[in-house]
Parts: sequence; structure tokens; C-alpha cells
Amino acid sequence: MPIPVLITDDHGLMRAGLRSLLEDDPEIEVIGEAADAEELMLAVGRARPEIVLLDIGLPGIDGIEATRRLKEQYPEIQVLILTVYEDESLLREAIKAGAAGYIVKRAAEDELINAVHAVSDGHMYLHPAITRLLVKDLYPTTQTHKGKHATLTHRELEVMQYIIRGFTNRQTAEILSISVRTVEGHRASLFRKLGIKNRVELLEYAESHGLVDR
Repeated sequence: MPIPVLITDDHGLMRAGLRSLLEDDPEIEVIGEAADAEELMLAVGRARPEIVLLDIGLPGIDGIEATRRLKEQYPEIQVLILTVYEDESLLREAIKAGAAGYIVKRAAEDELINAVHAVSDGHMYLHPAITRLLVKDLYPTTQTHKGKHATLTHRELEVMQYIIRGFTNRQTAEILSISVRTVEGHRASLFRKLGIKNRVELLEYAESHGLVDR
């Protein structure tokens, strides 16, 4: 069954572009659009999407407050914030409001489909350029892992690149033509070798050691 998505952006051309991009994936269905927070609440009440793609810069009630109100009324709906701002304070506010993902518009074309699937699978999705804004204060000790990536295999390094970009195990398995169980094994192995516990720590390690492919 396709993932039902509702697009909220005050620019009609942007909504049309996002719809076209999303509908290229047969596993995603755009079931509605809204131009502001008021239209969003009405549309959600009618359509009940699984995911709301939400521009943070809405007129009137902004995207963060709209997220907060939406999560209070429909906690089961996941919100994926779309923004032009690479701003730590906005990111933190969006997460506090209940957003499950935060994507920079300049990266939307390449990453939006992956983000929708990740959020649908129950993961939080943050664009790598945004994630590193969080890790500076949260994980100051990750520098102690220096040099441990030398023990990673070529395949583990490949899997690492997909993890830090928010790909799910299933998506990584399809891209690399290996089983999901094999991806899970590589993921567990590289986390163990690096002495880390989650994707945020992995991104911090990769950024600090120049391991992020651009």
C-alpha cells in the first residue's frame, strides 16, 4: 500500500514540484495539498495522511507551531519539515515540536524520497549537513574514537555512507544487492568497531575524520 503524503507549502509551484517528485515513486501517494496551517488542519481531518511534508516558513502560523498543533491532535501522523534554513535553533525547535524529519530544500531532490521512506519506517531523518549542528554539544567525547575506522572493511565503509544519509536497511540492501540481514550485520560490526551507539555519533565520527562522501 503506498505511503499517503500531504504537502503543505504556501507556494503553488513548490507544491507542484514536490508532488511531481514524490509521485515518481510508486510506493508514495500524494493525497492532498495545503497552503497554510489552517488548510493543513482541514486537509488532515479529511485525508488522514501518514506523513505531512511541511514547509517551516508558512504565512501566519509557522511550520513549527503547525507541527505542534498537528501532533497534539493527530499524534500518529509524522511530520517531515522542509526548509531553506540550516539553523540549529530551528532544528531543535522542530524536533521539540514533534517533527520526525528535517530536510533542507537544496537537498530535497536527492533525499526527499529516502526521507519519506525512513520516516514511514519509524526512523527520524535529518539531512547530514543539519545533523552535525546537533552533535557538537551532544557528543563531545567522540574524538576519542580516532583512527578506529582503519579496521572497517570496504563493505562496512559503503554501508556507513548510506546510514549517515538516512537510508534504511532495506533501501541499503536493495542498492548494494545484498540481504537486509547482511546490512544489519555490517551495521552492527562498524558500530562495534568504532565504539558508537547510533547514527548521530556515526555522523560526528565520519565528519571529524573526513569520511563523508560529498
